[in-house]
Amino acid sequence: MGREAEYFSKDFDWEKLKQEVESNPSLSYHFQPFDSIPPSLPSPSQDSQAWNQFHIRHSTGRFFKERRYLLKEFPELLSCDEYSKVLEVGCGNGSTALPMLRGRDNITIYACDCSNEALERANKMIEVGNVGSVAHRFHLFHCDFSTNGFPKWLACDSCQGNFLQKQHDQFPDAEENKDTSLNNSSSLGERKCCTGGVDFVTLIFTLSDVPLHRMPSAIRECFSVLKPGGLLLFRDYGLYDMTMLRFEPDKRVGFREYMRSDGTRSYFLCADTVRDLFTGSGFKEHLSLNIVVSNQQIAELGRVCVEFGFMGNFRNPFDVILHNFVH
Repeated sequence: MGREAEYFSKDFDWEKLKQEVESNPSLSYHFQPFDSIPPSLPSPSQDSQAWNQFHIRHSTGRFFKERRYLLKEFPELLSCDEYSKVLEVGCGNGSTALPMLRGRDNITIYACDCSNEALERANKMIEVGNVGSVAHRFHLFHCDFSTNGFPKWLACDSCQGNFLQKQHDQFPDAEENKDTSLNNSSSLGERKCCTGGVDFVTLIFTLSDVPLHRMPSAIRECFSVLKPGGLLLFRDYGLYDMTMLRFEPDKRVGFREYMRSDGTRSYFLCADTVRDLFTGSGFKEHLSLNIVVSNQQIAELGRVCVEFGFMGNFRNPFDVILHNFVH
């Protein structure tokens, strides 16, 4: 196993990075107004097929490495209640689910992707991942959350209604409700009709793959299956990421949006965009502002990404967390 990347924040100047990138003549096309007619929007089936081809092309496993930083950067996954439930959205080949299964032997993970090819590879990765028997706590299913939403067995209409009611009830009197447990089935209205919702949603390098116009509805879907007090853990590509800077001018299909030759897309986010998307869907910002980058990547403008933690509960004050880090 390779050494984990180290992150720091004290010597990082975001404004300096912005100035260096935007003043570089060879990169100026990234920041010019997008006046071209954008290509026709792909259908959901075309999206799925494009991601199938993507995973076939990167089938060796070298492209997607296990995200061993996950539990370090999101310690809530280690300190959560026993038998917590996690929804991993856009699971890819399982590189996010694997460290969670290794880190906690009593959580259940529901992992979905729009690509059947990705689901097959995730299943194989977990099988050979030396995590013992996980058949009872690792469940894969096909889903494009940005178009069809999540299946009702995850959180039925009745349970979703209960979630909204409890959020409303908790808002005016946070102190009296501050000891509410994520796994208190009596308080969360879990029913035999479905799993009763989830305690965590992980959205790791997934939202940027969704066409911009479908992002709001996709985030609302995540909110709808998250229990009151639940936490959404988010990481994705940020503005000035080296992946963005490597795209050629003809790959631009919109403002900060690019399309690869295989039809898959990437949108590069800024903090304000993420805040607007999530808070507009009912989330409250959680944790405090923190900017970090990988030490060895600074000289080449490395990976620059945004990371936010959002709570699906209205009872606490919330701030936002911003990270720039290695994939």
